[in-house]
Amino acid sequence: MSEHSEIAVKLFREGYNCAQAVFAAFCDETGLDRETALKLSSSFGGGMGRMGEVCGAVSGMLMTAGALYGCPDPKNSGAKAEHYRLVRQLAQRFREGNGSILCRELLHPSGGGPKKHSCAELVGCAAEIMDEELRRKRRAAD
Repeated sequence: MSEHSEIAVKLFREGYNCAQAVFAAFCDETGLDRETALKLSSSFGGGMGRMGEVCGAVSGMLMTAGALYGCPDPKNSGAKAEHYRLVRQLAQRFREGNGSILCRELLHPSGGGPKKHSCAELVGCAAEIMDEELRRKRRAAD
């Protein structure tokens, strides 16, 4: 488990939602203060306000990617396309490891049985994927 993954799981266990736990774990990388990160990500827990949509851990991971690598220029279509490609790659890595990126599918199998995954596990996974991407980008820059 990576350092950011451990921080994210710890934050989740302290009561922060899954998106907050992942996004705030990367404050050292994004340069955001913790309070701002927690506020920005507070709406995305439980698959966006407990609607069961995109997993909050995935949202936190993608918010981190945006803070670090996002495209601020609306006219730079190449950079925007590159960033969207990264978003799809990160989401796909999470999907491959967990079977879905949707909260309701990750937590509740069809038929309403017991949870498939724990939120702490998913938070750790999303932070680990983001850490892998950070390492990959740093190696590419060297």
